[in-house]
Amino acid sequence: MIDPRGSHDLAHHTTATFAALCAAGRPVVALVPVGSVEPHGPHLSLLTDVVISRGACARATALLEARGLAVVIAPPVPYGVTDCATGFAGAVSVPPAVLTAYLRAVIEGLRVAGCAHVCLVNNHLEPAHDAAVRAAIADLGKGASVACPLTRRWARTLSPEFKSGACHAGQYETSIVLAVDGALVDDAARAALPPVPISLSEKLGAGIDTFAAMGMDRAYSGDPAAATAAEGLALLDRLAAMIDGEIAAALGLA
Repeated sequence: MIDPRGSHDLAHHTTATFAALCAAGRPVVALVPVGSVEPHGPHLSLLTDVVISRGACARATALLEARGLAVVIAPPVPYGVTDCATGFAGAVSVPPAVLTAYLRAVIEGLRVAGCAHVCLVNNHLEPAHDAAVRAAIADLGKGASVACPLTRRWARTLSPEFKSGACHAGQYETSIVLAVDGALVDDAARAALPPVPISLSEKLGAGIDTFAAMGMDRAYSGDPAAATAAEGLALLDRLAAMIDGEIAAALGLA
C-alpha cells in the first residue's frame, strides 16, 4: 500500500519548517490533489478521484526532487463538477465558476506563502470539471500547471481500458485504488461485477451527459473484477511521469 500522506504532506510542516524549506534555495513546488465526491460503482469510495490524485502526487515526489525541486503535497480539493452523476446517491457537484475561483485562490495563497509553482493534479475527468480546473491557471505562466490524463500526450501512456473510455470505476481506477489503499475497495462486491463496455468518451461525444442516460445503472463502466494492485502501481508510475512532465514543461526544465 502506498501512503499518499507521506513526509511531503503539508500537514507535517509547521510555519517554521515551511519557512526553512522556502529559504533553503530549492524552488518549492506544491502539488494540489483535485478530485470529486462522486459515485464509483458499488465497490469504490465516493472519493476515488481524490485517492488517485493523492497517490499520484506521492509517487511523483521523487521525480521532482531529482530535478532539484522541493515538493509539498497540499491538502486536496475534494469537490468538483459532477453533473454526470446526477441522480446517484453521494454525488456532490459545485458550479464550474465556483470551482475555478476557489482553485485560483488556493494557487495564489500557496504562491504568496512561498511556493514557486503550484500544480493542480486532477483525476476527475468530467469535461466541465476539467475546463474549470484549467481556467484556474489562466495567465499564470510558470506559476502554475495542470496535470490531468485527459490530454492525448498522457492518455496514450495509460491502459487499454482507459484509452477505450470505458473506465469509470473499472479496471483502471480500481487497480489504482487497490495500489494506494486496498481498504477502500469492496473486493466481494467488485468480484461479482460483470464488465460494462460503455465508453464515457463516446457517449459524451454523442451529447449523452449523465451516467443514467448512458446506461450505467450502477455508476460504473469497464471491468473492475479484472483489477490488480500490480497494474495500479504501474499506472501510478505513469501518472507520476505526467505530473513531472507538466511541471518540467511549465518551468522550462523539459
